[in-house]
Amino acid sequence: MATAAGKSAIDDATTADLEADIRQLKADIEKLTKQLAKTGEHGYGAARRVAAEGVEQLRAQGEAAFENVRGSAEDIEAQIIERVREKPVTSLAIAAGVGFLFALLTRR
Repeated sequence: MATAAGKSAIDDATTADLEADIRQLKADIEKLTKQLAKTGEHGYGAARRVAAEGVEQLRAQGEAAFENVRGSAEDIEAQIIERVREKPVTSLAIAAGVGFLFALLTRR
């Protein structure tokens, strides 16, 4: 019977150790959960800042491209006006021809 009592004491010690390990694991999991929540908040804030900076950069690039296209369109308009003033009859004939072709295409 001495072995049964000795075995019981070992089982009690093992159970106590396991319970202590489980409590420690629970505490560690709680700490990790809090840390992940903080990391998630910081990550969200950083991602939001990066996205805002990206949007601002894209907006600036879009405005620059728009101004570039506007300048090109103004140059083309100035060239067309100059050509019409140089050769008004030719310009009128070209306009009439384009109008006639457009009318034929839309008729079908």
